[in-house]
Amino acid sequence: MTGIKERATADEGALSRPGRWFALAVLVLAVLLVAVDATVLALATPYISEDLKPSGTQLLWIGDVYSFVIAGLLVSMGSLGDRVGRKKLLLTGAAAFGALSILNAYATTPALMILARALLGVAGATLMPSTLALIRNIFHDPRERSLAIGIWGAAASAGAAVGPVVGGFLLEHFWWGSVFLINLPVMAVLVVVGVKLLPESKNPSPGPWDLPSVGLSLIGMVAVVYAIKEAAAHGVRWDVGATAVLGVVALVWFVRRQRALDTPLLDVELFRNKSFSGAVLADLLTILGLSGLVFFLSQFLQLVQGRAPLEAGLAELPAAVGAVTAGLLAGRAARRYSVRLVVAGGLAAVGLSLGVLTMLSRSTGYPLLGAVLLVVGIGAGFAFTVTADVILSSVPKEQAGAASAVSETAYELGTALGIALLGSIVTGIYRDFAAPDGIPGSAVDAARESLGGAVESAHALPAAQGAELLGTAQVAFVDGLRVAAGVGAAVLLAAAVAAWFLLRHSRLEDGVEHP
Repeated sequence: MTGIKERATADEGALSRPGRWFALAVLVLAVLLVAVDATVLALATPYISEDLKPSGTQLLWIGDVYSFVIAGLLVSMGSLGDRVGRKKLLLTGAAAFGALSILNAYATTPALMILARALLGVAGATLMPSTLALIRNIFHDPRERSLAIGIWGAAASAGAAVGPVVGGFLLEHFWWGSVFLINLPVMAVLVVVGVKLLPESKNPSPGPWDLPSVGLSLIGMVAVVYAIKEAAAHGVRWDVGATAVLGVVALVWFVRRQRALDTPLLDVELFRNKSFSGAVLADLLTILGLSGLVFFLSQFLQLVQGRAPLEAGLAELPAAVGAVTAGLLAGRAARRYSVRLVVAGGLAAVGLSLGVLTMLSRSTGYPLLGAVLLVVGIGAGFAFTVTADVILSSVPKEQAGAASAVSETAYELGTALGIALLGSIVTGIYRDFAAPDGIPGSAVDAARESLGGAVESAHALPAAQGAELLGTAQVAFVDGLRVAAGVGAAVLLAAAVAAWFLLRHSRLEDGVEHP
């Protein structure tokens, strides 16, 4: 066993200074692609809606099932990486991600699209915790690691904003499936280069991978999120309640099982550390407040304000500029001032920006939207980068995969919940709009399914009737967006207050860590 540990340590410490940064470049490529894939779909949603004709509920599932599956599997995959090797898991997942992108691109029905997105989530769950865990094991100098995490976070944020630009270009020149096919060359480069540049690292004494725990984690996460989504969209029913109970029972059983195992998938005792639990909570609430709004913002820019896909993507770039800049400065700011000030300040900035969007209208000018997106990017960049650093610094490096998975689970669960809750607010208000007189019932029903459906219905009607129906639908959509923005603002401001108290004693490390 000692020999194994020495060999693992030697591998982790063997990278030269340039080698560490080259390895980081490969990891950033993986993060960039996963982030692009998550947001590019929002821009393609109107095209998917027109081609596959999903119902409103199916459209939401296409948008969030990817995150549901990732949230359910991240802890399991992070723990698996600690056991079999993070490099091995990352490269295997990258190859699967590329192959499954083909299935997404050529989906022919809403059901097949939902299945394809779910399978892509399985592959995606192997990538994110592996990248962050490898950073924890490659960079032993805390200041270097803070910068590396800042670059990692900036890539995730930049990918989220660059996705609409890339998607906009592709959608103006090709069909919607092209937004998935771009994954293939990038993943090929990642695998070929990663084999040579990335060091292997894993827990030298991992213990077995507990399959019952994997099942409990997946069932619990998916069932709870599904129940919340259905209750928010359609009200509480007996089957929704039964699903929620199933999910809670599975998660409680999961926690009890982890306490009883000698080598658990997740050391639940980590949550006794206030810095760790506070950082995780901040991640969860931040993305919950943002994700549902961002999911519908691309539709607002295209279907309400009439922007072309590429123009809509470029309109969202200020968020990337702010996030990249803040991510690179976050570690230095947290050491100069304090962790809780930077995190709470970032969350408050995002919350106040979302509050401004409660004044949104169909004619809102771009200067206001651009300024809001810039501030949102800066606030999120500071908060996400510092909380990721706190989470990684709070655990031994042998548990880096599991800790990274907790961080990513909070992110993905927040995404799923945000789309489910805030998205359901938008959808619920939108579906209740009063149709103008004289519009055929079939056209009204199609319009109430989604804003994309309203655009399609309007085109099939006489010009005057079509314009009246579309205008009414757009007003209802913006009304829902304003309410969702208000709820998101309240969530973010509450998260800022919670972070201020929970992260009171948090500090970023300064001393060099010896492997």
